[in-house]
Amino acid sequence: MRLDLSLIQKVSSSNRGEIPPCFSISEVFIDSRLNVNEGLFVPIIGERFDGHSFLETAIQNGAVAALWQKSKQLPTTIDETFPVFFVDDTLQALQQLATFYRQEINPIVIGVTGSNGKTTTKDILESVLAKKYKTHKTKGNFNNHIGLPLTILSMPVDCELLILEMGMSGYGEISLLSKLAQPDFAVVTNIGESHIEQLGSREGIAKAKMEITDGLKPSGYVVIDGDEPLLIPYVNERAIRCGHLASNDVVIQAITSIDEGVTFQLNNEKDQFVIPLLGNHNVKNAVYAITIARKLHLDDSLIKSGLIDLQLTGMRLERLQGLNGALLINDAYNASPTSMKAAIETVKQLQGYERKVLVLGDMYELGVNEEQLHRDVADVILAPITNVITIGQKGKWIAEALETQGKARQFSIDSFHSKDEALPVLKTLLDEKTVVLFKASRGLKLETVIETVSY
Repeated sequence: MRLDLSLIQKVSSSNRGEIPPCFSISEVFIDSRLNVNEGLFVPIIGERFDGHSFLETAIQNGAVAALWQKSKQLPTTIDETFPVFFVDDTLQALQQLATFYRQEINPIVIGVTGSNGKTTTKDILESVLAKKYKTHKTKGNFNNHIGLPLTILSMPVDCELLILEMGMSGYGEISLLSKLAQPDFAVVTNIGESHIEQLGSREGIAKAKMEITDGLKPSGYVVIDGDEPLLIPYVNERAIRCGHLASNDVVIQAITSIDEGVTFQLNNEKDQFVIPLLGNHNVKNAVYAITIARKLHLDDSLIKSGLIDLQLTGMRLERLQGLNGALLINDAYNASPTSMKAAIETVKQLQGYERKVLVLGDMYELGVNEEQLHRDVADVILAPITNVITIGQKGKWIAEALETQGKARQFSIDSFHSKDEALPVLKTLLDEKTVVLFKASRGLKLETVIETVSY
């Protein structure tokens, strides 16, 4: 990035210090511990910390200027020549600065939200659209009211297309992000159960996710899961419905699992698309990207090339080699009932494995119905699954439901309170004829188990 003085002055009412003639910023940062080059430090006030306390550290680590909230006392130890720009609220100033910078660079903007598949869809979009455009996308979990502005401000000056993941936990959050981003295209991947504790129902989740249209440009499109009844009330002339139902604008057909991933067709077309991903549910994520790519006039040959070159963010149906030649599938980044069931279906479809093992753990933020939502996962656990290992008190509900359904006669079921307790049993199952799925909410950190049993 390259941020010049005029943009910073737009969010600042006054400043002090010496500003050199060729003053510009290469990085905007909020963590004073980061080593940066020509950085603008933005001290954010959080629940447990106040970034204003760490200006000296930020300067030591490469800050050449800082925003500063007027109500805060500037430390007397700060050199009088150091440029400080005063604002009413540093968080609002960060967001305003991101808005001005986005307007200056003026890329095509794509916003992505949904209960599951946001990051996968973002990665697919980037892989496909990079075949034609200079792209920039959200890194890691920088998808909230602080992370999204930082993502915008890290955009290179020659960026032509910006892909922004938008997360939320309650009403109004996606609306804010959409208004900051002003997307040309918005994607709502699906409506699951994540954050149902805060929003009360799946209807509430749908309403919150569809806030992504609040900042959509008048000429923009929203691409949605057309198979989801809760999204039908939001369909209008700007909506493009994708899914398996014949009523959709883009209809998915002829899905076939192959060793390299999945193949499929669209709208009775003869051409076939291939994605190098496990799981039929990822087809829809790919179709969102194909739909937008076609709207942006990418040739199908470029789209297919982008799909084949796809590299996903880690811990999303990631294939790893386990002890004794076992295949480990690391899908432990996060979990909801919807995504857990989809991952289980993926394992059931894999060919060439005599033993199919599920390691399932607690799912969080499911509200008052969390026990039933865990127990419902047992409905899709059927042959050819051979072993189920649950971890955690909530995960135990899955094991109990399996036993209630009489499935203990069909396969082995083990339930453990902790990850360490589960390891000895898991290790006995690992050989070249075994595939193991790991799935739980982020808080359980199942990747620590995977590290122990991976090669």
